[in-house]
Amino acid sequence: MRFFLNLLKRLLVLALAAALVAGGLLTVRGYQLYRRALEDQSLEATVDAIRSAPDYAPLSDLPQLYLNAVIAVEDHRFTQHGGIDLIAITRAAIYDLATGTLDQGGSTITQQVAKNLFFTQEKEFTRKIAEVFMAFALERHYTKGEILELYVNTIYFGDGYYGVTEACAGYFGKTPAEITPYEATLLAGIPNAPSVYSLSANPDLADQRQDYVVRQMVKYGYLTDEEAAAL
Repeated sequence: MRFFLNLLKRLLVLALAAALVAGGLLTVRGYQLYRRALEDQSLEATVDAIRSAPDYAPLSDLPQLYLNAVIAVEDHRFTQHGGIDLIAITRAAIYDLATGTLDQGGSTITQQVAKNLFFTQEKEFTRKIAEVFMAFALERHYTKGEILELYVNTIYFGDGYYGVTEACAGYFGKTPAEITPYEATLLAGIPNAPSVYSLSANPDLADQRQDYVVRQMVKYGYLTDEEAAAL
């Protein structure tokens, strides 16, 4: 019996050592991918290019209700973390390890901006690590408001619409400043799964998602029950 216990301990130590080595190699590769991305174009140049687009919407042109909805449904600890949310990452890692997938990445708004600006949408461990390094860089150089602004201007809303200005014009025929509270909360829910919640493809699912957004806003203190009922 003692022999088998010792054998089990050795196997666990070997498994842990192998995991640490693999994790170290992935971290190095992720950092290298991050550095290569910045060699192609600096962070500042990339952000300036996004901001120079004619349909770029500054935060001052966006309803506060919409911004609150985005934070509530996408990253409710956005103002508290430094680029990554360790609680969300741990929860997602447990799920992903159990399923052998990357279905739940635990990405923050900052990580999504990093991905949208520099990386592909493919779910790979190396890319996710590079995304983390880029998220830290974004948090060092830009305010939370600037990062949120970049997010809503680069995220995909389905139906070929990139950025909040295109989405408002395409879905509602309005500027971002003109959308109603219902439209704002509806729009905030789409980027989570644009092909699923696209208004042209699945309006009923989009409406269900809007209801979820409103409930998240109540949960995290952005709306009262009475205000939510009016939406």
